[in-house]
Amino acid sequence: MTDILTLVFRTLSSQTGQNKDPTAGPPPPAPRSKILVVGEHRLSRSVLLLAAVTAASELGVRVAFFAQSQIQSLPECLQRCIATQNPEGLKKITFSYPRTLEELLQQVASLHESPCPPSLIIIDRLDGFLRGAVAGSHVGFHSGDESRAAHLAALLCDTAAFLTEVLEKRGSSSAPCRAIASFLSDADSGQESRDPSATDSILDVLDRYFQARCTLDRDRSYEAAAAAAQEAWHVYLSGTKIPDDLEDGPALAQEWKLFIFPEGLMEFKLV
Repeated sequence: MTDILTLVFRTLSSQTGQNKDPTAGPPPPAPRSKILVVGEHRLSRSVLLLAAVTAASELGVRVAFFAQSQIQSLPECLQRCIATQNPEGLKKITFSYPRTLEELLQQVASLHESPCPPSLIIIDRLDGFLRGAVAGSHVGFHSGDESRAAHLAALLCDTAAFLTEVLEKRGSSSAPCRAIASFLSDADSGQESRDPSATDSILDVLDRYFQARCTLDRDRSYEAAAAAAQEAWHVYLSGTKIPDDLEDGPALAQEWKLFIFPEGLMEFKLV
C-alpha cells in the first residue's frame, strides 16, 4: 500500500528541493500491502480519498471504500485531481456506508463474492466503528475493544490475502489486493481524561496486523507561515522489516512535509 501512498505524495509533490537521486543509496524497502493511517480525521480521510482516486485512475484497479458516515463533499485538492482524471477510471471506486461494526464485518467478508473483486480495500475511521460497538457509547474505548480490533484487522488481512489469490489465479495485473485504514486514538482526539494505556493497547493490536503506519503530525512551527500555507504537517511512513525486504536493506522509514494552502491546494515535499 505504501507504493500507492508514495505515488500520491509524489503526484502532489513540490519539485523544489527534490534533488535526491532515487537510485543513490541502498535499494528501498519492498512495498507494504497493508497500512494504517494514524492522525486527524479530516486529513486522514483526504489521504484515503486521494489513495482511492490514484489507485482507480492511475493504476486502473478497483477500490472498495468503507465509511461510517456519508462523504458529503470532496477536499478541494481532490476536486482538482478529479478534474484531470479519466472519469471511466473513477467508476472503479465503490463506496459503502456500514453503520455498525457488525455491518462492516459482513460487508468486508462478502467482498469475495464480487465477480470483479477489488484490489484495494479502504476503511475510513476504524475508531468510529470500534467505539460504536459498545451500546450507547460514542466516547473513548472500552474493555473488549482490543478483541474487536483484532477481529476486524484479521478479517481485513485475510480478505486481502484471499482476494490476492483470486486475482493471481485470473492472471490479473491488479494483484495483490491491498488494504488501508485510518485510526484516531483517544489521545489524539483529546480524550485525555481516559487512561492512555487503553488507547495504546488498541493501536498495539492494529500494529500487529498492518505492515506499515502513516502518521500525520501537525507542525505548529512557523514553517507554514513562511511557505504562505494555512497548515503544515509531518507525514511519517514507517514499518518493520518484512520477508520481501532485502536482508541487508533498510526498514521502511520515510518522511514527507505536507503544506495545505488557503485555496485548498495540498503539496507534499520529501524531507
